[in-house]
Amino acid sequence: MSETSNSDPADLVAGLLRLLDVADQGGDHFSGARKPGGVGRVFGGQVIGQALASAERTVPEDRPVHSLHAYFLRGGSEDFGIDFEVMRDLDGGSFANRRVVASQPDASGNLRPILTMVASFHKREPGVEHAEAMPHVPEPESLRSEQDLRAEYADKVPERMRRMMLEARPIELRPVETRHWMGAGPREPLSHTWMRAVAPLPDDPKLHRAVLAYASDMPLLGTAPLPHDISWAKGNMMGASLDHAIWFHDDFRADEWLLYVCDSPWAGRARGFNRGRIFTRDGRLVANVAQEGLIRPLTKTSAD
Repeated sequence: MSETSNSDPADLVAGLLRLLDVADQGGDHFSGARKPGGVGRVFGGQVIGQALASAERTVPEDRPVHSLHAYFLRGGSEDFGIDFEVMRDLDGGSFANRRVVASQPDASGNLRPILTMVASFHKREPGVEHAEAMPHVPEPESLRSEQDLRAEYADKVPERMRRMMLEARPIELRPVETRHWMGAGPREPLSHTWMRAVAPLPDDPKLHRAVLAYASDMPLLGTAPLPHDISWAKGNMMGASLDHAIWFHDDFRADEWLLYVCDSPWAGRARGFNRGRIFTRDGRLVANVAQEGLIRPLTKTSAD
């Protein structure tokens, strides 16, 4: 068993909510807390979630976010909190637009950007409707949680990666297909994962969108390498998110089961393009996600 497997779900979610509760520093500047006990690089979903939370603080309640587009410029450090500067580019009759720059101090103590994001907000109005149908997959109750699977397979990944692999998480994942770290060979770049917060969340829709933004960075990057027998677990790939976009279509709860369908239509030139569709359990398509990531194959020498 993992040494973190007994972490209380309510405590895990409370920690996530503290991360996403950015502090208003005045002048459209906000500060995001560092993850307690975090070591190494900041999780990209954390930066996106905090950036979205910062932008939403400057927009009227009647204009929910409908899309965001972010670029990861540098790897963030778990040693520091994050500064978010929000620029109010538009407050129109139906739409609002915000730019966000996330920064951390460099070795000299000077702030330098680690992420830029543009988000658009739209006042709700009626319109024509259609949506793609949710694929048929096993129900989440019939699947094992990824946390249990990670504990079972941790000894198969390089020792330096086990701490991260065994860390208890505020988002529960239940994969339909075998994960790459379970010894699966090359396969089609397609995956289906049920996900939800491990404990109930408050009713604030903005918070549910921020949690979904956080969770959307979890299984996505690993899709493009699936046909090529490379992964971080095998030590033969360098991977990093380069950009991330989310389109929010409809309301949802991030503490209820959501199906995340990921596929990769293209990879090349050390990059892989990944798409994600997010459905509620009753089949509503509530978000689309896209991301390009670095998937640089490594030789055995460079991986050691």
